[in-house]
Amino acid sequence: MGRALNCTLIAITAMLTASSALAHHSFAMFDQSKSTTLQGIVKDFRWTNPHVFIQLLVKTEDGNEEEWSIEMTSPEHLARVGWRPGTLKAGDKVTLVIHPMRDGVKGGQYLSGTGPDGPLIGSPPVSGAEGK
Repeated sequence: MGRALNCTLIAITAMLTASSALAHHSFAMFDQSKSTTLQGIVKDFRWTNPHVFIQLLVKTEDGNEEEWSIEMTSPEHLARVGWRPGTLKAGDKVTLVIHPMRDGVKGGQYLSGTGPDGPLIGSPPVSGAEGK
């Protein structure tokens, strides 16, 4: 009985671990059929695992400011195409092209961008092309 219980617990743990490991790789929350261009000021460039984020301050037509959270791929993948933790700095003026969130939340998936010195380095992999 003890051996069967151990095998069952190991199997359950393996299934739960696998499903949670795959959960954060879904791109379903982004509308892959649309792209949006944002112009703004970098508030923060978070070089963190499992995904890098650009926090972008975007002025609205009425002059207010909205904060957008733009998700990128992993630091490892970005580094392979030339990105570094200092590629973007707070205060940088950028234009980003993203797949927006499906639910209308101010955020999206990074597709391409132009920074203060021209096109941003490299072209990070996007949905499904990360090789994970």
